[in-house]
Amino acid sequence: MEETLSQDECPMATLRIIQRNHMENQSTVTEFLLMGFADDRAGQILHFVIFLSVYMIALFVNILIITVVSINYKLHTPMYFFLVNLSFSDVCLISVTVPKSMSNSLTNNKVISFYDCVTQIFLVISFVGVELAMLSVMAYDRYVAICHPLQYRLIMNWGACAQMAAASWIISVMHGVLQTSLTFRLSFCGSNIVEQFFCDIPQLLKISCTDTKVNQNLIFIIGSVVCAFVFGSIFFSYGYIFSTVLKIPSVQGRYKAFFTCTPHLTVFSLFILTAMFSYLRPKALSTPTVELVSAVMYCVLPPALNPIIYSIRNKDIQEAVGKMPLKIKSLIR
Repeated sequence: MEETLSQDECPMATLRIIQRNHMENQSTVTEFLLMGFADDRAGQILHFVIFLSVYMIALFVNILIITVVSINYKLHTPMYFFLVNLSFSDVCLISVTVPKSMSNSLTNNKVISFYDCVTQIFLVISFVGVELAMLSVMAYDRYVAICHPLQYRLIMNWGACAQMAAASWIISVMHGVLQTSLTFRLSFCGSNIVEQFFCDIPQLLKISCTDTKVNQNLIFIIGSVVCAFVFGSIFFSYGYIFSTVLKIPSVQGRYKAFFTCTPHLTVFSLFILTAMFSYLRPKALSTPTVELVSAVMYCVLPPALNPIIYSIRNKDIQEAVGKMPLKIKSLIR
């Protein structure tokens, strides 16, 4: 009787092992497929040309600002120090997503490896975090400059600036590690198609075969805390700035104070509004095309437009750019 049971149990045990191995193999994803902007060759070439143009503009203007600020001692102030950090994060952010998308269009190959996807998510989250942190710190810098001008050098000393910049980068990287770890603790089986031109957390949650409630709740909590901090710091800073500026007796003085804040407010509004539209829009608008366009609006356009917005209305940067050839000649000599 015991021998008969053993013989009957053996096929069942073997079947369970086969089923378990099949499930493990099914859940093992080694690559993902990214969404393209076009399926026909002409559309792919057009996408490549447009993205290449935007990418080259972003690289040129951001590197130009970094170089101009670095070689011009007049611009060695806290405001331009944070602007250099913002430009550097812009270069990094657009370099994480756009070259891969251009390569996919040029080669008609939408594949991204599992580990490249992990790296892309980590870097995107980290650099977006740096962008938000820098915009918050720059708002605080404007607040101190306008509301406490006599104490500006004391409050915004180089030690404090370095600490704020370092904290921004460290916290953003830690946030990137956390979000990436939470995302890739999930299992992916079945579809491996990411409906975006880069690896994006919401799109990966859609194709996961694991319960994503914990991830969604944590993303909501962390996102709420980050938004509360960013919006709180911005509204706090500019609330005091506007109340102080309105007390300035001369019209020219008020205009000059508002003029120094306009580029920052424009850059902040561009980045926040496009990001909010991308992640908080109604489900009725969540079509694949809209998701692609919205991702371009907050992930590709701001890095290209931020330095242009700052330089167009900034006389110090314009003068420094005009004197740049002479500066380079003097440095070479």
